[in-house]
Amino acid sequence: MQIIRYPAKSNWSEILERPVMNLEEAEEKVKPIMAAVEEHGDSALKDFTQKFDKVSLDSLEVSRYEIDKAIEQVSEELKASISIARNNIEKFHVIQKELVKKVETMPGVYCWRKSVAIENVGLYIPGGTAPLFSSVLMLGIPAKLAGCKEISLCTPPGKDGKINPVILFTADLVGIKKIYKCGGAQAIAAFTFGTESISKVDKIFGPGNQYVTAAKQLAAKYGVAIDMPAGPSEVAVLADSTANPKFIAADLLSQAEHGIDSQVIMVTNDAQLAAATEAEVKRQVGELPRREIAEKALENSKIILVESIDTGVELINQYAAEHLIIAMDKAESIGEKIVNAGSVFLGHYTPESAGDYASGTNHTLPTNGYARMYSGVSLDSFFKKITFQNITTEGLKQIGITIERMAEAEQLDAHKKAVSIRLEEIRKK
Repeated sequence: MQIIRYPAKSNWSEILERPVMNLEEAEEKVKPIMAAVEEHGDSALKDFTQKFDKVSLDSLEVSRYEIDKAIEQVSEELKASISIARNNIEKFHVIQKELVKKVETMPGVYCWRKSVAIENVGLYIPGGTAPLFSSVLMLGIPAKLAGCKEISLCTPPGKDGKINPVILFTADLVGIKKIYKCGGAQAIAAFTFGTESISKVDKIFGPGNQYVTAAKQLAAKYGVAIDMPAGPSEVAVLADSTANPKFIAADLLSQAEHGIDSQVIMVTNDAQLAAATEAEVKRQVGELPRREIAEKALENSKIILVESIDTGVELINQYAAEHLIIAMDKAESIGEKIVNAGSVFLGHYTPESAGDYASGTNHTLPTNGYARMYSGVSLDSFFKKITFQNITTEGLKQIGITIERMAEAEQLDAHKKAVSIRLEEIRKK
């Protein structure tokens, strides 16, 4: 990791640049895949699975028999851990349900808003080097709690043509019935257009590589909503002299092992801590099975020394990290100053991996600086909000003249008449 000492504020933007994702190049590769799936449906999906995953499939849908066999392969200890995580995630998300609140904005004028579940949602779960069964919990649980009518899950098969058993166990645990052996941009295309096996969806959720990201952004152009723009995973740590360098190094590496394009950042006002953490990162990375991936990610990563924690807060807010760890004794008071972050982890004993798996918060978060304007996935992500209003005759008498004057000022006479004609009828009674 590169140590940068007391950079001038004018240099922050350059220092905080993420690894470049060439989405335009990825889009050009993804467009023919999208077009083929739109035209040829399941046939194209099977062809792409053969081409990219080296697997020949007779059927895209995972059978009940395959699910039952997969469940048998998962250890009871892991099943118990996943069940604990499910309970915590459910507890955190269920309290996000909003009660309908009817407001009388003026006498006889009633307005309210209702949350209605998005009917058809598609969940994309990466396979590859790290099959993310935890994402099944993070996406499947709020989808079920919201009451989405149809939930489809796509994930790439392994070389044996099977889905990772833990993914199937977790999907079954949260009640997802429609599971398909389909990965990459072609899975996003299936969600976008629909095929003989996979239904077209209204909104697509889930992380993925640059091609999945490019496909999701193309899907949005075809009228399918997506959870958020996404890029490589990232973590920032803001630390002072009270922090433990071993803890910080472990936190940095927990994100660096995600992929070679991940980025980790440490910001501190303590030079000794910076040096100790750098040494600890070098020691710990050598112990990782995914060492080569982590080492490549560390090439994109930095330790930044600042004059004060207040300066560090300002820099961190500019970075807008997906995950932010505040490693200090007084972490909660500093946390109040954070305005740009996907999810914040307070104190020395709150590792980022707790949020990734089991504490209860959602790990599907905005990356690449999008935390400045996007929230992470929540129960609300699976709802659309519909407003209602009901105006009595007395209410229209109260508000009618206001509407008429405003419509007239905008020279929209039909708008005015829609009120006037009703008021005339009321006066006759």
